[in-house]
Amino acid sequence: MKVLLIKDVKSLGKAGEVKEVKDGYGKNFLIGKGLALHATNDVLKKYEAQKKREKEIEAEEIAQAEILAEKLNATKLTIKHKIGANGHLIGSVTNKEISDALEKDFEIIIDKKNITVDKKIKAPGIYEVDCKLGHAVHANLKIDIIGE
Repeated sequence: MKVLLIKDVKSLGKAGEVKEVKDGYGKNFLIGKGLALHATNDVLKKYEAQKKREKEIEAEEIAQAEILAEKLNATKLTIKHKIGANGHLIGSVTNKEISDALEKDFEIIIDKKNITVDKKIKAPGIYEVDCKLGHAVHANLKIDIIGE
């Protein structure tokens, strides 16, 4: 019997492969445990259509991430932060502050976990931070820290 593997099966194959197996193994173990489907023409066509849709969705997400990366690379974000008597910032500018300022000023929503600050920002000046946008797309955002 031919089966379409839905999940990786050790010593048999990876998800998406069509394999020839014995009837009992296919029906009782693979199909019974939800690891495979009986490889009929309908099942194979549905699987191919699903994979095609997933690729299209992924391509669209990559295109949107690249557009956002271009926008972020061209953006200069200004953040006002309190300054102490010694000329340094009170505390430091965090990735949460950067995320909130991006959302407030430019209506760009990036999770704070996806913003990487190399060194702590403890003094006024211009800094660059890395923003992960998904699908291995990154952007460099320039930040101008000014005191208030």
